[in-house]
Amino acid sequence: TPRTVETPLGEAEVELYDNEIVIATILRAGLPFHQGFLNYFDDAQNAFVSAYRKSKKDGTFTVKVEYISCGSLEGKTMLLVDPMLATGSSAVYEALIEKGGMPAHTHVASIIGSEQGVDYVQRHMPHATTSLWCAAVDEELTSRSYIVPGIGDAGDLAYGEKL
Repeated sequence: TPRTVETPLGEAEVELYDNEIVIATILRAGLPFHQGFLNYFDDAQNAFVSAYRKSKKDGTFTVKVEYISCGSLEGKTMLLVDPMLATGSSAVYEALIEKGGMPAHTHVASIIGSEQGVDYVQRHMPHATTSLWCAAVDEELTSRSYIVPGIGDAGDLAYGEKL
C-alpha cells in the first residue's frame, strides 16, 4: 500500500506491505535462501519444516515430514522459500496449513523449478491466493525426481554432504 513516511530529512512516498509476513522453509537446503528473504523482511515471523525423501526399493519415494515449527499463518502472507521445486508434491504446504491455518496469500519462491513442479503448484495450491516465483524452469526431471541440469543437492552444496 502506498504510504508517506517521515525521514530525518523529509517525507518519502513508499510502498509497504499490509499483512504480517511469515517466511517458511524446508530445513537444511532452504536456510541460505530463507536468510536472504529475512534480510529484506527483517520483522517477518519464521516457520521451519524438517522433511526428507523416504525412498522405496522400486525407486519411488514419499516425503516424510518430521518436524514443524510454525506459529499462526491465519490471514498472514506466507513466503514459502525453497531453492528447488522438483515435483512440487512434498507435503510441506499441506503440513504448514494444517499446523498454522490458512494464510491470506502464499508466495512460493524457488531458484530452479521443473515443469512438473510448476504444474503441480498451479494445480494443487489455491489459484487466487498463491503466486509462484521461479528464476528458471528446467524441462527434465529424472526417474528419481532430480531436476536436470538443476544445481545438485542445495543442502549438500551449502553445508556439506550428509553423513
